[in-house]
Amino acid sequence: MPRRSSSVVGREFGNGVRDAIKQTQMTHRQIAENLDWDESKLSDLVRGKGGVSETELLQLLAFCRIPPAEVRHLLALYRETRETGYLKIPENGVPDLVRSLVEQERLANVITVWSMNLIPSRLQTADYMSAVVNGMVQSKSVDYREVIAAKLARRELFHWSRKFVFYIHQQALMLPVGGPEVMKDQLLHLLVMAQRSYIAFRIVPIAFGAHAGLGGSFMRLEYEKFEPVVYLEGENSSLFLEDKASLATYAEVLKLLDRQALSVEKSVELINSILI
Repeated sequence: MPRRSSSVVGREFGNGVRDAIKQTQMTHRQIAENLDWDESKLSDLVRGKGGVSETELLQLLAFCRIPPAEVRHLLALYRETRETGYLKIPENGVPDLVRSLVEQERLANVITVWSMNLIPSRLQTADYMSAVVNGMVQSKSVDYREVIAAKLARRELFHWSRKFVFYIHQQALMLPVGGPEVMKDQLLHLLVMAQRSYIAFRIVPIAFGAHAGLGGSFMRLEYEKFEPVVYLEGENSSLFLEDKASLATYAEVLKLLDRQALSVEKSVELINSILI
């Protein structure tokens, strides 16, 4: 089956509209009749295909009695659907780990991560995560306990129905985040996770020198029904890349990392050697 043309922002917008409709407890037909719309227009809207004007969208959201903050959010998404890629700069300065990224991770069937300086977020223990937060620039308006809770909740997405490949530079394993005991627990956690058949660790050794991932850490999400996307996270923003040129570039990076990284077996041996 060919993959559908669908963007990250389009899917998030469609989900938001679907939730707005759901809380009315009315059928699509009933809402369409009340708005004097064709039912197919509403169906296209919840699939993220657009097909309505901004005025019509506001009409629908008003009919569904959606709170102003959510109206502003959906309106911003509607405008973003006309752009290539999806940049998010949240008001509180912390990338939106719950609303956008987690939803895309739920849809993905293959998740590939490259991490150059830290243990990948999804694999971090709570103590390691806390130590990372304590070492970063912080905002007084952010409750970092909620940030950590959101990150830990991403563990729920580990499931045999998905495949996870983590390319990690050796320096991430050796950076003493939180001290010796925190690092020991963190590395032991990696070894436990490595026992799962759907998770693979590939370590790029320091001895290799210059490598394909020097441009920075990223995540590639692949789907059964949609084209893949690449996710980048900065200090106060997150970006989904969906254009063909960017996807091709990151695909080449992963091909090179696959050749430069140790095998799964050798990678586990390296983690064990650091623990000794």
